[in-house]
Amino acid sequence: MRVFTASLATETNTFGPIPTGADAFKARGYFPAGTHPEALSFFAAPLWVARQVCAAEGWTLIEGLVAGAQPGGVTTRAVYESLRDELLADLRRALPVKMVLLGLHGAMVADGYDDCEGDLLRRVREIVGPGVVIGAELDPHNHLTAEMTGNADLLVAFKEYPHTDIVERARELVALSSAAARGEVRPVHAVVDCEMIVTIHTTNEPGRSLVDRIRALEGRDGVLSISLTHGFALGDVPGMGTKVLVYTDGNQAKADALAQSLADELISLREQLAVPFLGIEAALDQAVAAPAKPVVLADRADNPGSGSPGDSTFILRRMRERGIRNAAIGPMWDLLAVRIAFEAGVGAHLPLRIGGKVGPASGDPLDLMCEVKALVPNMMMTGLSGAPTPVGDAALVVADGIEIVLITRRNQAMGTDVFTNLGCDLASKDIIVVKSAQHFQAAFAPFAKSVLHVEAPGAATPDLASLPYRKIKRPKWPLDR
Repeated sequence: MRVFTASLATETNTFGPIPTGADAFKARGYFPAGTHPEALSFFAAPLWVARQVCAAEGWTLIEGLVAGAQPGGVTTRAVYESLRDELLADLRRALPVKMVLLGLHGAMVADGYDDCEGDLLRRVREIVGPGVVIGAELDPHNHLTAEMTGNADLLVAFKEYPHTDIVERARELVALSSAAARGEVRPVHAVVDCEMIVTIHTTNEPGRSLVDRIRALEGRDGVLSISLTHGFALGDVPGMGTKVLVYTDGNQAKADALAQSLADELISLREQLAVPFLGIEAALDQAVAAPAKPVVLADRADNPGSGSPGDSTFILRRMRERGIRNAAIGPMWDLLAVRIAFEAGVGAHLPLRIGGKVGPASGDPLDLMCEVKALVPNMMMTGLSGAPTPVGDAALVVADGIEIVLITRRNQAMGTDVFTNLGCDLASKDIIVVKSAQHFQAAFAPFAKSVLHVEAPGAATPDLASLPYRKIKRPKWPLDR
């Protein structure tokens, strides 16, 4: 069997201030056909798994383009079309193939393209024809569209949030796609739009039990796969929202009924699934008063994983104004401050202007007298599913008892080593502020005594009512109660 695999992925915050261009893809990972390294990368799990399966089965694997960018603003039209066409050219050269396996996100938006994945899948289908199995792995924060489901035989989204099951879902995708290519199963799908926006945290209830029940349904009574689309609320496109996707083996009625039943259950849980956000003052009050330390505060609005710059100063400013010490915050994206810290060297005491550089949603910069405590060039952080993740040159500086991690490659806090690689002792801190929404949980929650989600200003604000939506389908809870 001849198998083609490739990846093109990013998550687009259509309200974000940073356009996603060629440099964004080069920074996170751009590998022309046949050049992807042995190590796993975030959106190339189908390729990574296909290597193992094809070697074991004696199949021929043709590897196409792998390109991924850190979540950001709208992708430029020229860059999307160039990368898309490169991937499609790789596919044409690989023909004939029996199976196509893609690593996508599902919420990529480019100038002129509200549904990049739908556009890509349609073009892939036009090239390979109706007899070739097309399967893709998705992030659950996707915009599931009819063009996506109509042009793919199988779409499998991560179930866990934080996304700790990327490889597991890729194995599921490859296994089901292989079975379909051999004629052992005939996937049919059903989608139900829940007409809401809900994020399902699987680190707590009721999200944990809901996902566990869904996993128990798969592989029984003809149910092949179930995916929950959370939606990506910062994408102002018609397909945005929470949906349920079910695949069964040739039984359309069963797929329709199960998708509707799960959607009804999900709707009934929406109030419980909603994340309890605290304002900055309330969050700091609780953290200071907490009897057990450390307390982790998640700065959702400045999460680079949601397309924010990662340089906002709102929480740091209030911590300093309130005299909070023995704290840590990061990673903050500040190329200039890192460059100055490297020039000064470890042990230097100097004034640094930190953060607040991209725009109003980042707040004003802070002028701090800092000590440079550590410098690491080309630092790596442990990412999701253990994938090594670059954060560029990194510096740890301390000002007024607050240790600040500064990086040159925009990224969110995922592994604790984004702090500890620089010698920051997290266990000894009273308060740790992470630039992240949820992915930090896998690494930070095991030692945190409590976790608080903060609603600060920022480019990824959780205050959805404040966003100037123009394209999304309405009504949609909680915007329209």
